[in-house]
Amino acid sequence: MIGTTSAGSIGAVLRECLTAAAAAPSIHNTQPWLFGVRPGTVDVYADRRRLLPVIDPHGRELLVSVGAAIFNLRVALLAHGRVPIQQLWPDLRRPDLVARVTIGPHTTVPPTARLLAQAIPHRHTNRRPFSDVPVASDVLAELADAAAAEGATLVVADSEVRRAVLGLVRAAENRWRHDPAYWCELATWTADRPGRRDGIPPAAFGPWSAMELVPLRDFGLTQPFRGRHATGFEQSPTIVLLYTAADTRDQWVRAGEALQRVLLTATVRGLAATPMTQPLEIPELRDLLTDAAGGQVAQVILRLGYGLPATPTPRRCVDELLLAPAPASGRHADGAGHSRGRAGPRPSG
Repeated sequence: MIGTTSAGSIGAVLRECLTAAAAAPSIHNTQPWLFGVRPGTVDVYADRRRLLPVIDPHGRELLVSVGAAIFNLRVALLAHGRVPIQQLWPDLRRPDLVARVTIGPHTTVPPTARLLAQAIPHRHTNRRPFSDVPVASDVLAELADAAAAEGATLVVADSEVRRAVLGLVRAAENRWRHDPAYWCELATWTADRPGRRDGIPPAAFGPWSAMELVPLRDFGLTQPFRGRHATGFEQSPTIVLLYTAADTRDQWVRAGEALQRVLLTATVRGLAATPMTQPLEIPELRDLLTDAAGGQVAQVILRLGYGLPATPTPRRCVDELLLAPAPASGRHADGAGHSRGRAGPRPSG
């Protein structure tokens, strides 16, 4: 049975679904989400106490992260044979209430939903070298279909675009390295404290890319004493860019849902992934990757490939993420609490 069992407690299946939601990726593993549970409903909130004011002052990446958690919740519910019905921004009086997911009727579990749900605990950001084995074109096409199913566009960078994107990543990483405020923010989320269940632990920093062939974010920047070793990375990394049609908070959430569907599909296909978001955190560099007039707003940059298993990052337990139930509210007269009858992931192919 899915639902609340008593005041302040939740059923075992719903706890499993919320655990899946909390396994979503997030910028610096900040895990910026909270859940309010009422009978038959889960409210997903943005936890703005976990905003990164230096690299994400407007909360774009925060909402992308929350969108990924919403997708995990949807797919977990669907894998348990219930239709998730999603409504974005259901109550304007609660601006941090991003989505309301209603647990809908019973349904047959689609094979795609089962595969994606099974992939959730195995998806981990991988900052290690990948092999030089190219990603097959049919797999890349499947990833593009996964993004499209959530209303986004995934573009595979050709050799020229790849060089340009990697150049922008290097430029952004170099700029952040010379920003004292960035150092402070990074130190907050990479500090190694016993029992910590968020942030990036040293084991997940990854090695240096020799000659910065693959310019990953340097999570060891504030901890040079750890002596990260340099090693060779793939010569021609596979780079993909995720776009949405606009740059609104709705689209940021949709980008997170699309991102997570892409990542879980990649996991099913044996692929590893690394976000390379640094240029998207600097407006003038992000503008170089965006064609807003043409409906191509850059939201995510990913490196994809085949690699050894990655070190998982810690997660907070569900009990830390639960809020007291909020009263239900209807639609507002202005229609801003728009609803979409989203019945979870749709099988692709």
